[in-house]
Amino acid sequence: MLRVVAGCLVSACAAWTAVSPAWAGSLTVKVTGQKGAPVHEAVVYVVPGSAPVPPPSTTPTVVDQVDKTFVPHVVALQAGSYVNFPNRDNIRHHVYSFSEPKKFEIPLYEGIPANPVQFNNPGVVALGCNIHDWMSGFIVVTETPWFAITGEDGTAVLDNLPDGEHTVEIWHETLKGKPEKTRQKVSVSGGAGPVQLAITQKKVFSAFRGASSRGGGYR
Repeated sequence: MLRVVAGCLVSACAAWTAVSPAWAGSLTVKVTGQKGAPVHEAVVYVVPGSAPVPPPSTTPTVVDQVDKTFVPHVVALQAGSYVNFPNRDNIRHHVYSFSEPKKFEIPLYEGIPANPVQFNNPGVVALGCNIHDWMSGFIVVTETPWFAITGEDGTAVLDNLPDGEHTVEIWHETLKGKPEKTRQKVSVSGGAGPVQLAITQKKVFSAFRGASSRGGGYR
């Protein structure tokens, strides 16, 4: 289970705090599939409303490359945030995305790239590696800092929500249809929930994975 708390520059926070609403606590959401099984690595987030939104954190999120795998497989962040892509393997990777919210590439490299990548536009960014076709990952960019990712039990906790009514959406790589179809109104007043939401899932086929660097000699 991942708990996410909004972060911002001290100067920006000072200005924003003067107009910020009362904090109400947390919202617990459990995401299940159409057969009732918990859904792991679903992103639950609040759709922007009338509440003031603090600026994004200036601390980059980290997406590692370990044993030819993106770790974590799914991350969520607020628009305007940065991501570092360190390569922990002893081989080179070529990270890229052709997704409309953020098209970029980091050509063949080892170690830590000189500069993090900024993600300004909300949406889902699918990650890949030009050398290892099976490597996949996702960055879900939201317009607010109120989001969380479900654990193995399908539960996510959104902390520090402003008091009042909110609309939440869910994204998952197996989601059938657009996140907008998962929208649900929730009321937060001193802590609410748990709220249980079900999504319709589709089959997702993964590319064949090459040998592990720990047990084979494939690239």
